Amino acid sequence: MKKSIVRTVSTTAVFSTFFAGSALADTYKVQKGDTLSKIASQYKTSVNEIKNQNGLTSDLIYENQFLQISTGPKATTVEAVQQTTYTVVSGDALIKIANRYNVTVGELQQWNNLTNTMIYVGQQLKVSPAQSITVTAPQPNIPAPTPTAPTTPASTSEYTIKSGDTLSKIGVQFGMTVQQLKSLNNLLSDLIYAGQTLKVSGQQQNTPAPPPPANVPPLSETSEYIIKSGDTLGKIAMQYQTTVQGLKSLNNLTSDMIYVGQKLKVTGQAPAASAPETPVSSNVVTVAKSLMGIPYVWGGSSLSGFDCSGFIYYVANQTGTKIGRYSAAGYYDRSFYVDNPKPGDLVFFQNTYIKGISHMGIYLGGDQFIHADEKKGIMISTLKSTYYTEHFAAFKRFY
Repeated sequence: MKKSIVRTVSTTAVFSTFFAGSALADTYKVQKGDTLSKIASQYKTSVNEIKNQNGLTSDLIYENQFLQISTGPKATTVEAVQQTTYTVVSGDALIKIANRYNVTVGELQQWNNLTNTMIYVGQQLKVSPAQSITVTAPQPNIPAPTPTAPTTPASTSEYTIKSGDTLSKIGVQFGMTVQQLKSLNNLLSDLIYAGQTLKVSGQQQNTPAPPPPANVPPLSETSEYIIKSGDTLGKIAMQYQTTVQGLKSLNNLTSDMIYVGQKLKVTGQAPAASAPETPVSSNVVTVAKSLMGIPYVWGGSSLSGFDCSGFIYYVANQTGTKIGRYSAAGYYDRSFYVDNPKPGDLVFFQNTYIKGISHMGIYLGGDQFIHADEKKGIMISTLKSTYYTEHFAAFKRFY
């Protein structure tokens, strides 16, 4: 039985405001047919000033939305910094947290000023880069006529985010766009988390689902599928007799990236017998070890000599994975993260001789891996060594 662990994720925002005087503003309720240009003309102001004051990133507004229209001195500058944090729980390691948030151990160390991989229960870690904005407010003392539109606040309600929600999905439920949700809740990014409360306009709607993209079959009754190690969108699509594009459209996916434990909506019911999990080839370790002692050759990918990525290229193609010749960074982009590595999986390192992903090998189990060493050729090393611990990036597996 898996132990349930409660993890805390929070988004921290720090605001700095400098005031030029006591700010005065009218609240305007957007009417049907309104545009920012029309409202700006009515109030003798500009579109950019209204957008700056209301944190709008586009000219899109919607009926019953509230806008603040400046009528006096106010803040001249607003700066915001937002960064997601994670609370360490028992059993955590930097590599596990890095895999969970699709970042590298090096980035976690940089964002948290860590000099090693040691962490402790209850520690708060930053797990995303800081995002900052600077907004210049409109000029003060702009007179505004009495608005003709009613100033009674529009009907708003609160929605508590559930696991699996996205801003796009919530927007469809309430007849809003992503930008409208972000504007109403002063969100600086699309990042949301389970348990967070959002303001939404009006009542929840039964909005009909948009038609599927061209060449994608109509969606029938849906069920849920939990991704297992070795799964790909292509493999899941084959099981449920659909297409990769159909799965991506149904789950609002923008790439083919999926991870173990992720839940996907699929059409119909699960097949009577699910396809067995594709294991890492047992021949990978055997073939890799048979190359022990072959010398290191920069750019080499034959029995005359290997560099680190040439070694992976040779072993993969010898054991049934047909893949082109790429650098370590290229193979990093063509593989997916694994939480529980198996012998034959890939292990990546960063910032060895150049910045970024720069070295790789094949995991053997027991914290050992085999790779092309610059001095000793094909050899076995341990992940517990200080050097490889400091430069470790991730365990991954070819798609």
